[in-house]
Amino acid sequence: MTIRILLADDQALLRGTFKLLLDAVPDIEVVGEASTGMEAVQRARTQRADVVLMDIRMPGMDGIEATKRITADEAMAGVKILVLTTFETDELVMEALRAGASGFLGKGVEPQELVQAIRTIAAGESLLSPNATTALINQFLARPHHEPSSFIAGVTDLTPRELEITALVGSGLSNTEIAEHLFISPATAKTHLHRAMTKTGARDRAQLVVFAYQNGLVQPGTTH
Repeated sequence: MTIRILLADDQALLRGTFKLLLDAVPDIEVVGEASTGMEAVQRARTQRADVVLMDIRMPGMDGIEATKRITADEAMAGVKILVLTTFETDELVMEALRAGASGFLGKGVEPQELVQAIRTIAAGESLLSPNATTALINQFLARPHHEPSSFIAGVTDLTPRELEITALVGSGLSNTEIAEHLFISPATAKTHLHRAMTKTGARDRAQLVVFAYQNGLVQPGTTH
């Protein structure tokens, strides 16, 4: 199956570079480009993109607002957002995750890492393994002024096993690592994970991590 990509960045040179790289990958096709957030929203819909590579800083509507609009539109429920930014320690990245982005990478990413990230996100996972992501979530959510939770359920709505798995997801563990940690099968871990996401209204794994931190299931700096 071919993954359809929309490139959203105000720099034509960067869009051209990414297009050249991605069009050379057999299972990836660049189906459109956008230089503003508004264009990104419109073309994500009309071009039927699977993944949008979204820049945060764009003229007019920025990448965060564009992400919110795309992820809030039921007609684009299957569209995933991968933020590509030079602001890897900027609070804007965390806002993008809250807006519904499935992850982020720095623009200096290696080509193969970018390709793997696209495949990961297109498959319904999220990109939370890089140390920069975990560090950003730790730093941002540790601050007393971070935004209140916007999830549809709280910790009392989750079963003990779902809480346990949500905490492990928040610590950065993959499904396989969670299964090993709890002595269950990866399929069982995935089932509990999906139930937790459904109950909380988390759009993907990235948002479930935010839920875990906001509700105190994981403390900044916690690892397993």
